[in-house]
Amino acid sequence: MSRRVDQRALPHRTYMQITCLEMEKARRGAERKAASRRIAELDARIREIEEEKQALLQKIPGSFPKNSMRQASIETKAQPPKGGAGFRVRY
Repeated sequence: MSRRVDQRALPHRTYMQITCLEMEKARRGAERKAASRRIAELDARIREIEEEKQALLQKIPGSFPKNSMRQASIETKAQPPKGGAGFRVRY
């Protein structure tokens, strides 16, 4: 009878599994870095939008003082999906 080799006991197989894990770790790190960069870009654009909005509001003749003006606000808290898409604007 021939003996079967225990696949778990082969060192090269274990090293291959470690290599695969390290490659996945490197890919995930690159994904994370790209996602962080994208979030920073989105945050910067949101700030630019707010600055541009304020500049436009100041150009309106006879505009109300800032304290009395009601502004739309975007709800940024994570909400479970309710069947609708998009974001809510509260007035």
